[in-house]
Amino acid sequence: MNYILPYIPERPAKPRNSGITMMMDKGLSIRQVEDFLSANSELTDVVKLGFGTSYMTNNIEQKIKLYKEAGMKVYLGGTLFEAFIVRNMFEDYIRVLDKLKLECAEVSDGSIVMPHDKKCEYIHALSKNHTVFSEVGSKEAGIIIHPAKWVSMMNAELSAGSWKVIAEARESGNVGIYRANGNAHTILINKILAKVKREDILWEAPQKAQQVWFIKLLGANVNLGNISYDDVIPLETLRLGLRGDTFFSYLPAELKQKIKVE
Repeated sequence: MNYILPYIPERPAKPRNSGITMMMDKGLSIRQVEDFLSANSELTDVVKLGFGTSYMTNNIEQKIKLYKEAGMKVYLGGTLFEAFIVRNMFEDYIRVLDKLKLECAEVSDGSIVMPHDKKCEYIHALSKNHTVFSEVGSKEAGIIIHPAKWVSMMNAELSAGSWKVIAEARESGNVGIYRANGNAHTILINKILAKVKREDILWEAPQKAQQVWFIKLLGANVNLGNISYDDVIPLETLRLGLRGDTFFSYLPAELKQKIKVE
């Protein structure tokens, strides 16, 4: 950091297992990636090439190489995985990962109906040679999954070989673990946390209010994803209590009292 401030929460150094920030690349150019890395490389752990954008992204091999050289895990969006699966092309999908030299993969079933045992088979198969992110929750608004099912699916997918399970919210942040207005499903999230290790979960939180909510609930080192490329530094200020929404989160009581008096 550029200077010293006391009462700033400690952030683990990369590569880290907790406090992960996943940036969602929805079609950045090579120049934009270079600019992004110049400002955000130490703050970003994972990059998702969102949904099916990798199908038409120019210079994708160069883009992936830049991210990986900056020490970031890179994977293709789960929607692309589902596009291959629905066409009965799993082996072709693996060949795409190999061609792009990707060590990570996402397994999801947010757009298609897939038996959970089959999903776990895909996770297990990919985990032999890849770091797997698996996503739980539907992308369709109004589809309710019982908390006990969220828990059982997450734990089963971790057992099958997932490194992190992603709690679905889409890039809009209004489905899955959130209500249509973007507010968190508090009861659902608390029940998940009671049964699944917090460091194993990557919470999609594209909206600022959602990021604040999770930081206040779980602290600076909560895993957060679907972060826009221009929100990585603002998110880090939230994590560290250097933005109004979390300003008082880490200050000792005597400083809080002094501020109130003055």
